[in-house]
Amino acid sequence: MKRTFQPNKRKRAKKHGFFARMETNVISRRRKKGRKELSK
Repeated sequence: MKRTFQPNKRKRAKKHGFFARMETNVISRRRKKGRKELSK
């Protein structure tokens, strides 16, 4: 039987990566607040 999880780095980054987070408020909020480290 084929494994269901077929990891794809590009697809993952597109959905959950830094730039995906830029689109939502998460990172922009933290940037406004003046966080030293925006994301892990």
